[in-house]
Amino acid sequence: MPNYTTEAIRNLALVGHSSAGKTSFMEALLAESKMINTAGSVERGSTVGDSDPMEKEHQHSLDSAVAHLDYRNTHINLLDTPGYPDFRGPTLAATGAVETAAIVVNAQSGIELNTHRMMERARERGLCRVIVINKIDADGIDLTQLVRDIRSTFGDECLPINLPTNEHSDVVDVFFNLEGESDIFTVEAAHTEITDQVVEMDEELMETYLEQGKLEPDQLHDAFEQALREGHLVPICFVSSRTGAGIKQFLDLCVKLMPNPHEGNPPPFIKGEGEDAEAVTASLDASGHVLAHVFKITNDPFVGKLSVFRIYQGTVTRDSQLYIGDGRKPFKVSHLFKLQGKEHSEIEQAVPGDICAVAKVEEISYDAVLHDSHDEDNYHLKPLDFPQPMFGLAISPKSRGHEQKLGASLHKLVEEDPCFKVDHSAELNETVIRGLGDLHLRIMLERMHQRYNVEVNTRPPRIAYRETINAPAEGHYRHKKQTGGAGQFGEVFLRVAPKARGEGFEFENKVVGGAIPTSLIPAVEKGVRQLLDEGAVAGYPLQDIKVTVYDGKFHPVDSKEIAFVIAGKKAFMDAVAKASPQVLEPIVDITVTAPDSNMGDIAGSLSGKRARIAGTDSISGGLVVINALAPLSELSDFQTELKSVTGGQGRYSMSLSHYEPVPAQMQQRLVAEFKPKDDE
Repeated sequence: MPNYTTEAIRNLALVGHSSAGKTSFMEALLAESKMINTAGSVERGSTVGDSDPMEKEHQHSLDSAVAHLDYRNTHINLLDTPGYPDFRGPTLAATGAVETAAIVVNAQSGIELNTHRMMERARERGLCRVIVINKIDADGIDLTQLVRDIRSTFGDECLPINLPTNEHSDVVDVFFNLEGESDIFTVEAAHTEITDQVVEMDEELMETYLEQGKLEPDQLHDAFEQALREGHLVPICFVSSRTGAGIKQFLDLCVKLMPNPHEGNPPPFIKGEGEDAEAVTASLDASGHVLAHVFKITNDPFVGKLSVFRIYQGTVTRDSQLYIGDGRKPFKVSHLFKLQGKEHSEIEQAVPGDICAVAKVEEISYDAVLHDSHDEDNYHLKPLDFPQPMFGLAISPKSRGHEQKLGASLHKLVEEDPCFKVDHSAELNETVIRGLGDLHLRIMLERMHQRYNVEVNTRPPRIAYRETINAPAEGHYRHKKQTGGAGQFGEVFLRVAPKARGEGFEFENKVVGGAIPTSLIPAVEKGVRQLLDEGAVAGYPLQDIKVTVYDGKFHPVDSKEIAFVIAGKKAFMDAVAKASPQVLEPIVDITVTAPDSNMGDIAGSLSGKRARIAGTDSISGGLVVINALAPLSELSDFQTELKSVTGGQGRYSMSLSHYEPVPAQMQQRLVAEFKPKDDE
């Protein structure tokens, strides 16, 4: 039995931009609570959070890490997350398992791209937010201006709850104890601002404040917590992970004011599918049915598959029988773990609100709901909104015979990162991995090599062009083949006509008088459909065409299905060649978010890629959003260009809009590169 209750649990995700010091911050918290003897170092590769060999090599978090500590009768679960934009999949997944997001800001770098992203994501999810300004001991920083920047960017609800003092070597509280002096603002002024903000939550409290002119911290406690939960107050804390300044005060804040699972906003579970689906609200009842959500999967070469989950209802024990989603066969929880980075300690049971893990249950996947309902109900959650992975590489194994090994390793990597996808295109005959950027894919391929000893060749993926026609035309082909025995004979006459974009393919039979027996018409359609898939002029699928077969000839002995398949395909090819064939290219909606100072360079870059700028909008924090339509074929290097132009501060998303004709010069090149198959 754990020595803490649900009310004593605090769940925090440490989020923010790369190099803000999230991993070092977690080390300092663990050391202050005596969970570890001394804080580890990212540079020496000795931290609890960055335990993976690749993280030690790159000196950056590449995946989320789970740790915990006990402080003043409170159990705090910490999720250290990556700051690189390319690895925000595990970061966003972690925010689905906590009540509080601690947005860590580098005092030297100030507000960065991921600061914006995580503040907004935490607000959307209804999480309590606290801003942690780290590295206050650094040289040449202006904390006064940084606080002003934070408030102008994210709102006046962002207020310091403590302030740096003694030349930034310590912090002084401005809420509970009004003693001491600050390096940047006066303690009294900061206390007044935070009091004014908090009393707005309670009319009676406000009246008392107006009458007395002063309130004790105990009187403000409940209203403070409410303001925190509702986003009416976002505390700003000052810390130095290196010197330990502000670390104890942050832990005190967690104990006294951060929400426990009862005070959070549990996600709405869904039972059933379709029209029969109904919402189920978790009750945090320790004696109720188990409801838990898997938010992290790790495939460890030594431990095996590790599934990390947050419990929302019921108690999970080492003997629990749990179902996975709509699975009808339960698994037994043989071993239940608490995680401390890569270390696993076995526990007897876990209460609602806690975070723990099970190992070697292959059927569990990311986003699965674990439950102990015996009526075979399908429990699931509405999926989180992840960015669409658009950066792609076509891959093939370097060693022959490693196709199966490659497939297995890709499957394990996909399980771990919700923003890493694998597509196999039968149309293009290639396997394409997709991620959020070049760095994302390079790390995944490096991980595949180190863990599973699989190496691949890479190249840019082929663009999924299409073909169509612009005019009606007729086609004819006679297939006649004589061998020593029975021959082959089939003759087909057909018409083609263009259809509106997006209307697809239509096949019509208008043969009369038995010129082609009804039994052989499907063979003609089969031949036509073969060319639909293979392409007629450049090797890409044909679309938006109507084909009408109106005449033909057959031989009572030599006419076989294969003869009319070939005749139908060749007649279709003949007609397409006369019908002004056109190669189409995919056009995507692209949305670019970047500092407004880079707007001109980005707009110029997009214009040079045949893009059409649809509009621009300014948003908070000195950012601009550019919306455009652009050919997908022109955007293969846009990720690299955007990173270079904006210093890593820009991001973009895109989705398929429609298909348009390619320029004449590009069509000539694609047609010249095409080598059609010979069916005879």
